[in-house]
Amino acid sequence: MSSFHGIWVPIVTPFRHGAIDFAALRRLAAHLLESGVAGLVACGTTGEAAALDKDEQLAVLDALVELAPPGKVLMGLAGNNLPALLDLQQRILERPVAGLLVPAPYYIRPSQAALESFFGCVADASSVPLIIYDIPYRTGVTLNQQTLLAIVRHPQVAAVKDCGGNLEKTLAVLASDDAQVLCGEDLQLFNALCLGASGAIAASAHIRPELFVQLQRQVADQQLDVARATFMRLAPLIQGLFSEPNPAPVKALLAHQGLLEAQLRAPMEDCSAATAERLQRLLAAL
Repeated sequence: MSSFHGIWVPIVTPFRHGAIDFAALRRLAAHLLESGVAGLVACGTTGEAAALDKDEQLAVLDALVELAPPGKVLMGLAGNNLPALLDLQQRILERPVAGLLVPAPYYIRPSQAALESFFGCVADASSVPLIIYDIPYRTGVTLNQQTLLAIVRHPQVAAVKDCGGNLEKTLAVLASDDAQVLCGEDLQLFNALCLGASGAIAASAHIRPELFVQLQRQVADQQLDVARATFMRLAPLIQGLFSEPNPAPVKALLAHQGLLEAQLRAPMEDCSAATAERLQRLLAAL
């Protein structure tokens, strides 16, 4: 089973005139990888996957796996139509992905038994490890503790991206030793790493990614005072990057750095000018 450590970046999908800007995508991916991040997540929430059709999602994935070294690209896989999801999964698995990031089916709010069955079905069909994306405020359904513990016992489930907001559940997964925990709430990064999370999937790590990598390594080396100081440097930036709906603030700051254009697909909108200016000041202060 693969092991997922370090800082993974759920890479944004750059747009230009409404189409995917592949030149900017490659430029951004190269920048992030050169900064020492563990890898990239294609077509996650931050990548606006819900605004991409399936062929566009696969095109984004193809661009990243062509650029990145082996084992450096995860792929988001989300949906509530199981046959269509399994079909897309097989198309993804034709590519050299390191794993799949899979949330609960959104909107339909299945039972706990149905959730366990859903993840078991996807895991059974996978030739690569799964990371369970526990994010109830987006999917509309909560994975109860016992359900999540049952799901992670599947041999093909390697980790949980933890956005559940439930410390008892996080501790239970860590104690189970059945799956790694990757922090998914950026402002909880220091706490999660100190508790034993193996890393994070962090949208804010688009900006000054080397500092996020440094923070994770400092905690791993038990340099906790230094790590806390690093985190406190990053905390205002993290808060600013989530002051408006993600990924608008991230894209605004990446555009300021000249890495892409600050375009999102409707119904998402660009962040306000005031937020963009505040983010520039926060970046300059780092």
